Amino acid sequence: MPERVVLAFSGGLDTSVAIPFLAEQMDAEVIAVAVDLGQGGEDMEAIRTRALDCGAVESVVVDAKEEFAADFCVPALRANALYMDRYPLLSSLSRPLIARHLVSAAKRFGGTVVSHGCTGKGNDQVRFEAGLAALAPDLRVVAPARDFAWTRDKAIDFAERTGLPIETSRKNPFSIDQNLWGRAVETGFLEDIWNGPTEDVYAYTADPATPRDPDEVVITFEHGVPVAIDGQSLTPYQVIDELNLRAGAQGVGRIDLVEDRLVGIKSREVYEAPGAITLITAHMELENVTVERDLARFKRGVDQRWSELVYDGLWFSPLKDALDAFVDHAQRHVSGDVRMTLHGGRAVVTGRRSEESLYDFSLATYDTGDTFDQSLARGFVQLFSLPAKIAAARDARHG
Repeated sequence: MPERVVLAFSGGLDTSVAIPFLAEQMDAEVIAVAVDLGQGGEDMEAIRTRALDCGAVESVVVDAKEEFAADFCVPALRANALYMDRYPLLSSLSRPLIARHLVSAAKRFGGTVVSHGCTGKGNDQVRFEAGLAALAPDLRVVAPARDFAWTRDKAIDFAERTGLPIETSRKNPFSIDQNLWGRAVETGFLEDIWNGPTEDVYAYTADPATPRDPDEVVITFEHGVPVAIDGQSLTPYQVIDELNLRAGAQGVGRIDLVEDRLVGIKSREVYEAPGAITLITAHMELENVTVERDLARFKRGVDQRWSELVYDGLWFSPLKDALDAFVDHAQRHVSGDVRMTLHGGRAVVTGRRSEESLYDFSLATYDTGDTFDQSLARGFVQLFSLPAKIAAARDARHG
């Protein structure tokens, strides 16, 4: 009986070519697993059929939209996850979920090998394989693009020569990864970091320079989880999906970034994440209102480390689990409403309210009704600045 290979299938160039290539090189049967992460665009049934047309013996589509939103996007939101302070981890978040479903498919279909379309230059190989190592260390991993030295040109040649039913060609050289949390575009003319992105690079966002009326939105959170838009209760998936449409229509969430890859090289990526950027902006502001100062300061470091772990593929790591517990505790009071104006490529907070608010109007106001006892400030300032005063006196003596 031939060996069975479970392939993470996207329907694009690399994974479409991988099906006949793996079958030939390994004398194996290939089971294609496509995971619907809310990426939109092409119909998932068409992707399932394409895998069969490329030679897969089984082709499975998993509807994981709600799972992705609730179990991966929401934790990232609660951690304000932005790698290098800008990238909202859209690809990074999807890989551990896909790995989870690859393991499930391997058990279902008797697979002993798992395969993906990642190259040896990228981060995704680590994300898939670190996840698989944690979930099913007995499975062997094969990556055709990396292990058999496939280049993109070779893959295009193979696809054209064998008549594979895919769209990627030399005229459309971009590598695109997209899901509910955003869209990533690389390769082609974007590899020259002096070249600016053209409008045809974008699909989730409209040109922010185009004149249009602003859109005002109110987002409701409960314990750091988005639960409603404009007073209408929604699931996390529905919240993100609606904000992708509304913020995307205003050009919100475009990111052009040269980033530090895990493998040690820098790469240029163009991202679109309208829903993610809008939600993270709102969530950060609600934390400003509801989280005590020292906890907020410490959490910013936790958020950065959480982002780095997920970017590096360590979703299923002990440190990530421990940081999750901290973030969960820190979100106990992060409930309330944030009003935003979406316009001109920006999501701007214009109002906040919360029953858990630490903002005390009577203490903050400079007008009549101020309850802050300013007479206490003189002694506070003297004690607070005393170490600096003593150090300055010492330095003067040794001047």
